[in-house]
Amino acid sequence: MNDLDLFLAESNRIVDESLEHLIPSGVTVPVRLHEAIRWSLFAGGKRFRPALLFAVGRTFEADEHKLLRTAASVEMIHTYSLIHDDLPSMDNDDLRRGRETCHKKFGEATAILAGDVLETLAFQAIAEDESLTAELRINLIIELARAAGTPYGMVAGQQLDLEAEGHIIPIEAINRIHGLKTGSLIAAAGKAGAMIGGASEIEIGAISNFSTNLGLLFQIADDLMDITQSTEFLGKTAGKDVAAKKATYPSIYGIEETRTIAAAVYNDAIACLQPIEKPTSILTAIADLTLERTS
Repeated sequence: MNDLDLFLAESNRIVDESLEHLIPSGVTVPVRLHEAIRWSLFAGGKRFRPALLFAVGRTFEADEHKLLRTAASVEMIHTYSLIHDDLPSMDNDDLRRGRETCHKKFGEATAILAGDVLETLAFQAIAEDESLTAELRINLIIELARAAGTPYGMVAGQQLDLEAEGHIIPIEAINRIHGLKTGSLIAAAGKAGAMIGGASEIEIGAISNFSTNLGLLFQIADDLMDITQSTEFLGKTAGKDVAAKKATYPSIYGIEETRTIAAAVYNDAIACLQPIEKPTSILTAIADLTLERTS
């Protein structure tokens, strides 16, 4: 393993341990609800957003203990969004992270409730984090709520994504959809790591810009992988974007031009790190890894 692989494995382990403490056990009543939550949350996801938060926190020499609950909260919000995304009324998918989706395993009603609980537990986890000041807790909750909601967050992007299905839309609209439905939570994860690490306003702005570009790059990579990789590789149904006539970069520009766009977004992300006078090699390595997913 290289240094980045070791870091990602360690951050994955740490966030899973934190989630284990924050999520009710599978035998807690109502048992079926908690089993459904755990089915989706501990299905072996990449934990990309918590890893970014840890990486940024490490850049600013944050106390790791102070990062744990917020990192877990970001993963809860992300997992809730996946549960709801997969529902028959949304993307209608049967496979997620290499296993049955929550609604296929536990039924649609329980899956909806599992997503609801993960969203609320995420904010509870931060609100009760006594390692952080009350002011910082409030600011983190505000940041994540904005990133997860509307009009400037994930849910707004999901709605726009649904409305764009089957339509040819301009590149500005695709940028907006990607930036909201995927980029907003990734940007919030990076910014949260900087906030907990006591970064300056200039540094927080630089991290926010870096993470925003990283989020766009991540979604471009996902769009490409949907049409270039197998279901077995992805752990979810390949070709869903094409089948649903989703608005994606490859659908407008084709594969090779999309890879060129990805490289430009990567360069923009790296440039955003210039104002930070601290070692940012781990952040660059995460951007490198994200770009590699497009090839």
